[in-house]
Amino acid sequence: MSERKVLSKYYPPDFDPSKITRTRGPKQAGPKVQTVRLMAPFSMKCTHCGEFIYKGRKFNARKETTDEKYYNITIFRFYIRCTRCSGEITFKTDPKNMDYECEKGAKRNFEPWREAKLNEETEEERLDRLEREEAERDAMKELETKVHDAKQEMAISDALDEIRSRNARIERADKEGTRTHVQAEDVDEARKRQEEEDAEAARRAFENRAMPDIGEEVIMEEETTDVPVQTPITVFAKKPKEKKDFGAALGLKKKALLANAGPPPKTAQPPPPSALLAGYDSDDD
Repeated sequence: MSERKVLSKYYPPDFDPSKITRTRGPKQAGPKVQTVRLMAPFSMKCTHCGEFIYKGRKFNARKETTDEKYYNITIFRFYIRCTRCSGEITFKTDPKNMDYECEKGAKRNFEPWREAKLNEETEEERLDRLEREEAERDAMKELETKVHDAKQEMAISDALDEIRSRNARIERADKEGTRTHVQAEDVDEARKRQEEEDAEAARRAFENRAMPDIGEEVIMEEETTDVPVQTPITVFAKKPKEKKDFGAALGLKKKALLANAGPPPKTAQPPPPSALLAGYDSDDD
């Protein structure tokens, strides 16, 4: 903001203020047009590409003041562009219904004043309207009907071709003198009888089929009169486990061992302590 608060401006050296003159251009002919920023007042569908434009989408629009008025209320027209194909869409204000009216370039998805018109229409008008809407919605149904009719015609033509070929075959057989009138039941019985004969022949073939000799050797068991030798049965006796003498390793002797050893040998007993201290009683030494 500080750059707009300068007190001095730059003037070039060749600036001549006398050359600046105030001129008035021609007045704008036609309605007054100005550029405004607005939001779409209703949801619509573009008629050029089918794009849906939701309510509240922002546009840079041209606002035009029209000559139309409703009770001295000016009606404005707005021009916007489709967001997908840039097609021009036009709508104007509708003071009578306190809403907007879409003119061209798009189709409004919902118009609230239609409900009031529906309540006012008669039964005949309602039937006519329903028939028109039904005809518009039945485009897909009509296409499905055409496809179904085409499939039916193809089936009929195939049946006719089959009938023609069968008639030609019958006529050719009549000329040759062979039997042509054969019932379907006779054909089924003959086919069933043929299948049974084939099954019986296969069963007989498998029964009469001899197995090939693969040269197996027959081993005959020879009878022996030798008395079987009885082998001695080994008997394992349980041997108690010897216990280790841990006391001998530590120099300890058990009482049982001492008793078995007898009286211990006599050893020289040490003199009593009084005899060892006999010479140390006097203080003369």
